[in-house]
Amino acid sequence: MQTSDPDPHIHVERKVPKVDADTRNLVVSMLGRATDAPTVVTTGCGVQVPYAMTSTRPESITCLACREHAHRECLRFADQIERLGFMPGTPLTGDQVAEGTQRMRELAKRFSG
Repeated sequence: MQTSDPDPHIHVERKVPKVDADTRNLVVSMLGRATDAPTVVTTGCGVQVPYAMTSTRPESITCLACREHAHRECLRFADQIERLGFMPGTPLTGDQVAEGTQRMRELAKRFSG
């Protein structure tokens, strides 16, 4: 039986915005809890790889499908932040919404570049 070569690419987790440290901190402040990092993750391109073979830095991602996935997810998350900012009772200020939205859109641009 032949073994396949290990995947040499650096991927991004499928849930892109939720893995960034600043985003995690924002979610923790909103929900009051954090999660542990898993040992194996599903990536944006749909494969499962060790967590160590992923990155949150766009410049480190070598899998093109993961970069495209991350671009789309960051734009989608920016839209969600914007919508949350207009909901009654949101704990976010207008400045936080604008900053979070801008940060996600800039991150999306870095994934597309």
